[in-house]
Amino acid sequence: MPRDPGQTDRLIRRLRWDELDPAWLRRLAEMARAEDIAGGGLLHPPARSGDPSAALLAASGRRAHARLVSRGEYVLAGLGLLEPILSVYGGACQVRPLLADGTAISRGTVVAELEGPATELLTAERTLLNFLQRLTGVATQTQTYVRALGSSAARLLDTRKTTPGFRMLEKYAVGQGGGYNHRLGLFDRIMVKDNHLAAGEATVAQRVTDLVLAARASRPDLLVEVEVDAVAQIEPVLAAGADVVLLDNFSLVQLRAALPLLRGRAWSEVSGGVNLETLPLIGELNPDFVSCGALTHAATWADIGLDWA
Repeated sequence: MPRDPGQTDRLIRRLRWDELDPAWLRRLAEMARAEDIAGGGLLHPPARSGDPSAALLAASGRRAHARLVSRGEYVLAGLGLLEPILSVYGGACQVRPLLADGTAISRGTVVAELEGPATELLTAERTLLNFLQRLTGVATQTQTYVRALGSSAARLLDTRKTTPGFRMLEKYAVGQGGGYNHRLGLFDRIMVKDNHLAAGEATVAQRVTDLVLAARASRPDLLVEVEVDAVAQIEPVLAAGADVVLLDNFSLVQLRAALPLLRGRAWSEVSGGVNLETLPLIGELNPDFVSCGALTHAATWADIGLDWA
């Protein structure tokens, strides 16, 4: 099946904040709050929940003013979580973001201002920072990898190697860093991988053909991607009608042989062995896509602090 330019919007995307479920985000914030003040996750939680340290200030009724400040150079992501998090801690604190997600920030940049009861803000502080530091770290890591591709036309994709429960947030952060989202889950693309091909008695070529035909019949709305680990497997996969061919752990020598076979016939995706050293070399070969799990699973948290004004 010839490559169809009209498939582009089904191949990759960048999640927008307004596509995320507010109820899901609130549940994440509630779970984080429960961990901190009620021993959430423990079989035997404490008899008394709360934040006894912050409670020492409760009688004073003091109101606090604070700022979220960057301690380094990052790409910002996750500001939309600040308000939902504060709401589960009582909702008496207000937040005023000063920048937008996707903004490059430097050391000393004030990201947002907060104001409200000191006890509430003190209790929410760690949760606010955990979410913001994690997502900003993913966005920053992604930008570093995008830059390593240089002027290549290849698009950098994420994978499903995400923190359980945080998948959509981390994929959103990848987009803020300049990357793109591959499939969001198992539900939005048919992927035929080596373990799928290992079952059955037929030849590999016949199994690929049978699986692709079955996929087209059962889910014509989805693209079909097939993983290969040798150049010799490409022609049977193309003959079967795959939309995308995933070149898994190919060496640069193998990629030079494989990519010309795919041009104009199927979309090409390079995966495995992708790092900051290999990305520029892969990019020079101009595959359509390069996927890299390190955008999420190896991202270092950003250092963002809450400073009292």
